[in-house]
Amino acid sequence: MISDALAGKKIAVTGTTGFLGTAIVERILRCVPDCTLVLLVRPGRRGADQRVRREILKNDCFDRLRDHLGADEFDAMATERVIAIGGDVGTDGLGLDDDGRAILAGCDIVIHSAATVSFDSEYDHAVEVNLLGPLRIAETLHDLDVCPHFVGVSTCYVAGNRKGAAAEELLTDTPFHVEVDWEVEVAAARRRRTDVEDASRTPHQLGEFAKEARSTLGAAGVAALAARSEQLRERWVSKQMTEAGRARASSLGFPDAYAFTKAMGERALIERRGDIPVSIVRPSIIESAWSEPFPGWIRGFRMAEPILINYGKGLLSQFPGSPEGIVDVIPVDIVVSAIVAVAAKGPAAKPEVFQAASGTANPFRYSDLVDLAAGWFAEHPIYDEKDQPISPPAWKYRDPGAVPNELARAKRVLDRTAKALDMLPLRGRQAQLSGELEERRDLVDRALEYVELYGSYTACEAVYQTDRLAALDAWLDPADREVFCLDPGVIDWRTYVQDIHLPSVMKIGRVKTAPTGKGGESRSARLRRSVLSPDRELAAFDLENTLIASNVVASYGWLATRRLDYPARVRLVARTLTQAPKMLALDRADRTDFLRSFYRRFDGAPVDQIDEDALEMFSDLILTKSFPAAIRRVRDHKALGHRTVLITGALDFVVEPLNPLFDDIIAPTLMTGADGRTYNGRMTDVPPTGETRAQALRDYADLHGIDLKNSVAYADSTSDLPMLDAVGFPVAVNPETKLASLARRRGWLVEIFAKSPGGPRKLMPIGTRKITPRKTA
Repeated sequence: MISDALAGKKIAVTGTTGFLGTAIVERILRCVPDCTLVLLVRPGRRGADQRVRREILKNDCFDRLRDHLGADEFDAMATERVIAIGGDVGTDGLGLDDDGRAILAGCDIVIHSAATVSFDSEYDHAVEVNLLGPLRIAETLHDLDVCPHFVGVSTCYVAGNRKGAAAEELLTDTPFHVEVDWEVEVAAARRRRTDVEDASRTPHQLGEFAKEARSTLGAAGVAALAARSEQLRERWVSKQMTEAGRARASSLGFPDAYAFTKAMGERALIERRGDIPVSIVRPSIIESAWSEPFPGWIRGFRMAEPILINYGKGLLSQFPGSPEGIVDVIPVDIVVSAIVAVAAKGPAAKPEVFQAASGTANPFRYSDLVDLAAGWFAEHPIYDEKDQPISPPAWKYRDPGAVPNELARAKRVLDRTAKALDMLPLRGRQAQLSGELEERRDLVDRALEYVELYGSYTACEAVYQTDRLAALDAWLDPADREVFCLDPGVIDWRTYVQDIHLPSVMKIGRVKTAPTGKGGESRSARLRRSVLSPDRELAAFDLENTLIASNVVASYGWLATRRLDYPARVRLVARTLTQAPKMLALDRADRTDFLRSFYRRFDGAPVDQIDEDALEMFSDLILTKSFPAAIRRVRDHKALGHRTVLITGALDFVVEPLNPLFDDIIAPTLMTGADGRTYNGRMTDVPPTGETRAQALRDYADLHGIDLKNSVAYADSTSDLPMLDAVGFPVAVNPETKLASLARRRGWLVEIFAKSPGGPRKLMPIGTRKITPRKTA
């Protein structure tokens, strides 16, 4: 019946790069052989046709059909039956060119599945796509003077947070919570975007973003801080718009902006449809396939997946909801069957609603989901980084307000702890504690986000009626029922959760479900192997706390005290120590300003004396403070044929003895006085720190024809972030607190290099040469 009804039809489908849309395309191509599909997709950079070929038809959803036909025959079939047109339901007129309009005008059926399906959609974005999207399609069809059958995909949750039966009726035919003018909502959402954008640019708010950027990145340089500030501003705007949508939806009795804008979209479509025949399909929560195209097929994570995975990882043990509540889940293949069957049956005289849900025919209790998930994870545990199985925690059913309050308290404690740690001069392994704390904060934030996004759905007590879906199933002949299953009653929830859904989710999520084993590589080992690949071209190194456990202050102290008697040495060191807090604050604010200020202390220093003493300092201080593993790493890179360069803010005469270790050294140089015999404490150029260091690296790479995306950089501080970001393989060495957090979050290799045990440990950076008094005449 379905194949006969759709034979020779030209069917337009929107939203085909998404989960549901991809499944619709696959089922029609495989099971309805004599029709043509017109896919409306945003062109992007590739163009509409290439997006269809690469992003849709290459999906594993089509493997069953591809295997049946063979690769060449599949491509030939797709070329013959699939037409791609560039367009966007978020744009007036759908953004169609003349050819696209002509193709759309020839369609017999339009299946509209495009939507902003994210539960945390920004208010105006949800309005533009979910509310105005179907209206724009109808208006375009009016302009083309055609009236194809419009099959709109909505959601059961347009019923709002009601309790009890939710009928398959148009919203205009049911008592609505509050009568709302959708046109006013559109104007309000757009106005809200303008207001929020303006608010994000006030001096006070911009100052807050800048302050937070510096708190996160430290003295990372102007470019990095500016980029971070703008990123924070954009995130703030997004959050404000999301909260605006959530608040507006909640005030009208909807779980979120998605459900609210979908409800408004239905009302707008029915109001403005004119002579266009309309059918509406409302699925509940769409999850992985029961059987078609194969059990467990899913594209991207839906609502339940993050919650289930984090439960399996032992990170989530409570969520709002009652154990007897219904989790209305419907496999994607049943939804697709409903949509195709509705299209084949054709429109009724009056718009009809079909709800594809399981709660009436085959209710799935919240407690069933928890029990089945707990049982599965007990037999198939997720493994942690140490190859230990994680036992799923005992699940707690909590009242809606208890969970977010508890998580918010935990977040406040972690925030205070992180702030305290950030003030301590931690480095290396101790600083990694900050990264671990940051990870815990992220987990709490994520759990809180899940509660905010999905908590209202688990608390929903509506029961979605499916009488029309059952009648549609009865309309099908037995052959169609084999191919287009519409009956949620066929689902065995134990089989679905434990044998189909969870195994598929673990695979797609690349969750570690087996121990790596003693012979397996750790993550650090894999990253290290990648860093030391023969394919790399360049390895750039910082000096302080990367190659040696020393700094410019220690080097100055050694040189400045080298020829002083003991009392003078003590006075100089004591004076330097009293200035330490001021120097530390300047260094944290701007490394370049700190170096300029500090190197003024070399004013009047004899050039010859400094050169002589610097050589002795190298063996007495630099080598004793060096990290043997770091020196070996430089040699490893050279042995692999990589070019090596040291880029440091230390003065050239300090690092000159390191020349044999590197191909090149980039370091600041001091100017000399008019006689050329003494330094005047001023640098010849801007020192290579922060973004200047990154620019020096880029210039060096350009000079030698090196691809930085195939290069490595080693550094210890967020002030080096521009250089680390410039390469394809950044390595954080003995990182300070902020960099440790960033490296952990970004998945960078972290190396902990240490000095050799048993080396000299001088309490003061002073020399040991006997002072020879000058002879006087």
